Amino acid sequence: MPDYPTSVLLPTTTWTDACTELAAQLENDELLIIHDGANDPVTERDNIPEGVRFIAAGEPERCSGKANAIAAGMEAARYDRLVWTDDDFHHPPDWLATLNADYEDHGPVSEVPYFVGCDPLSILLEPLYASTGSLPLYLGNQIWGGAVVFERNDIDETTFLDELRQTVSDDGLLMEYLEVTTVERTHNVHIGGTIREAVERPVRWTQILKWHFPIAIAGTCLVSLLVLASALLAPLLAVTVLTVLHFAVNEILGVRRWTAMLAFPALFMFVPLILYGLVRRTFVWGGRRYRWRGKFDVTVVE
Repeated sequence: MPDYPTSVLLPTTTWTDACTELAAQLENDELLIIHDGANDPVTERDNIPEGVRFIAAGEPERCSGKANAIAAGMEAARYDRLVWTDDDFHHPPDWLATLNADYEDHGPVSEVPYFVGCDPLSILLEPLYASTGSLPLYLGNQIWGGAVVFERNDIDETTFLDELRQTVSDDGLLMEYLEVTTVERTHNVHIGGTIREAVERPVRWTQILKWHFPIAIAGTCLVSLLVLASALLAPLLAVTVLTVLHFAVNEILGVRRWTAMLAFPALFMFVPLILYGLVRRTFVWGGRRYRWRGKFDVTVVE
């Protein structure tokens, strides 16, 4: 197989296990650790592995910190083949090589997250995150920004970067520019930790759908309300059906989690959170508060 050097873009302000895992996989590649500025803990790292570069993206002005970091990383990257990833899941030793091999076979490729809760609310919502988030990605050839590979000439890079610096969702925007093949690999991504984080996450996800995929969020709201009404009218039947369906979802995703049994009670929290996310004026992500008035109208509040 031809050897194509790859630029791996990893936004993070701290050195995590993912940084170590990815640095060990570099051959002729580079790993860009994209942080905000000189005061971030990651810059204190000693003994930087060969092939690793630190990129200071600066403070975002009209976009999210994640979008700002990805834009800065793409501009700093030396190579045409780009991999986006996150620092909150395990990267097996052959992860980068496998993604590159997948690109040779399929062109642009993405993997799938399975969100594992780290607080009571996030744990409760796990089954519905699997069925409304992970499953559509898995079946629908959609993009997860935590594991996607593509080349610069696969997109209109100039226009994409200009728009990326005016919006919140990096992968939401990329989906408008790039068609991918989703490979059948699922990664456990641990989320939450506090109730506040657990509330802010569905708000952000709802607003991503609102501005990038309005038909999808309208359909999600309609189906969720219908399922909720059915659950109220026939609770025993709903408990059985929802539990069986969500164990089936986990089986498709290749994940064994007892939390599928929480699908019925999760519904009564999930639907209000979707509606709350649609009307909420601001949300917090990565320590910053954003006001998102339109797809390309973002204000960093604090």
